[in-house]
Amino acid sequence: MSNSFFMPAKAFVSFLIFIIIFISLFFIPFFSESYFEYSQSSNIIIDISSSGYAWPSPGYTTINSYFGYRYSPTAGASSYHSGLDIGAPEGAQLIATTSGEITFTGFLGGGGYTITLTSGNIKFTYCHVSPYYIVKKGDYVTRGQVIGYVGPKYVYGVKGNQYSDENGRPTNGATTGPHLHFGVRVNGDYVDPLSLFN
Repeated sequence: MSNSFFMPAKAFVSFLIFIIIFISLFFIPFFSESYFEYSQSSNIIIDISSSGYAWPSPGYTTINSYFGYRYSPTAGASSYHSGLDIGAPEGAQLIATTSGEITFTGFLGGGGYTITLTSGNIKFTYCHVSPYYIVKKGDYVTRGQVIGYVGPKYVYGVKGNQYSDENGRPTNGATTGPHLHFGVRVNGDYVDPLSLFN
């Protein structure tokens, strides 16, 4: 009687293993120009480009606004977009795209709460982040280390914040909702961040 019970269970487990292998082989996208790294410190899988840079928002790759000319989505936003807007919910982890020094944390006009990571002649700017910083200016961080979180749409009590929604509620810079604005400057000039991830 016990054998008749375990036979269907063994068949089910075998079928489940087959399905997992099938999905892994045929439905998980392969990135020929990148590889994955596991960060033990943050328990996340990091997508590393062939040029050695980590995608700044693990698990979130939808780009809502590309680098370059665009229609301004809200008052105060530039029609020339100097970075990428990556769709991610409030609280999503943000990681160091490379190793370097944190050279700025603070409220930065249209960027709202901002973190800047500098590595040599390249500055990586993370805008609309959480005001509860986990890094500070002068910290050295390593590629893949969690350095912050996507911030809220609304922030209160920020002296000099000139940004608000249509109802007058103060926003986290020029933003229509939680997301990461990711900018890259090389020798002081903004470049398309996607150029690092091709």
